Amino acid sequence: MSEALRDWNDHYATGHLPWDTGKASGHLTRLVSERGLSGKALDVGCGTGTNSLWLAGHGFSVLGLDIAPLAVEAARAKAEQAREPECRFEVLDFLSEEVPGGPFELVFDRGVFHTFDAAETRARFAARVAELLTPDGLWLSLLGSTEGAPRDTGPPRRSARDVADAIEPALELVELRATTFDSDMAWPAWTCLSRRRAQPAQPSSRRD
Repeated sequence: MSEALRDWNDHYATGHLPWDTGKASGHLTRLVSERGLSGKALDVGCGTGTNSLWLAGHGFSVLGLDIAPLAVEAARAKAEQAREPECRFEVLDFLSEEVPGGPFELVFDRGVFHTFDAAETRARFAARVAELLTPDGLWLSLLGSTEGAPRDTGPPRRSARDVADAIEPALELVELRATTFDSDMAWPAWTCLSRRRAQPAQPSSRRD
């Protein structure tokens, strides 16, 4: 078992899940409602399946992925109880394994993209998303920001530059908005919305 897998699985084994609110992300529900989205959705780092099940209940065919087997086990149990056939869950490493069922009209991650400290790994994550989106597909990411007071706990913190540097080569940045996590702690966060590029990013220019 890899170090990353052991760490995440241990959280689910002990029940220490500060990110699991038991409610669908308001950022996700607003996006779907405001844009009238539908089709196939990919929930990366689905945890116990709350957001995946909400999407399935609102017309999406959903694939939820998580690296932690115990998370997927819990998500499958919830899907069975909800009798939701349009929602399936798989144990899968998003960065290194083939993702079945694409392309997707919507990719969502709540607090996954920001867990990678290395800039090149965040860029690889964004490139993987780009490969899996339909031509009009959208990626919504909720991630910790560098705004707010100093702290020693809570989600990882990423700057606007960190986000743009990772996303811009592979995807078009639609919106980066300062917000908070939809949780009791209300940590400062970004919502980042991006889409597949119609043409490659152009080099930065300078005035002669």
